[in-house]
Amino acid sequence: MNRHLLHHPEYVEGCFGCKVGSLRVGYCRSAAGYDRTAQKKWDAELDSYEAARKNGIQPDGTTTKKIRQAETWSEKHQQPYSQELASKTTELQALERLL
Repeated sequence: MNRHLLHHPEYVEGCFGCKVGSLRVGYCRSAAGYDRTAQKKWDAELDSYEAARKNGIQPDGTTTKKIRQAETWSEKHQQPYSQELASKTTELQALERLL
């Protein structure tokens, strides 16, 4: 517990300890109240997702990891990724291994 609160449970005007105790510091946030780095990352992921969709790729999500996985699959199989197509391809490969 804050030791100063033992002396002054209520805010006392002119008391330096009360004044310091009432300060709130917003770290990692801008004056507008949001983290610019996180916003830039979010915007970059959405731009990547939009570019993938324009190429016919349907990633499983908007995270960079899922977008890259879909792009890698598309390059390997020479066709745009979709979860449905990937499932069918996996089933077909399993059947081919049995034959």
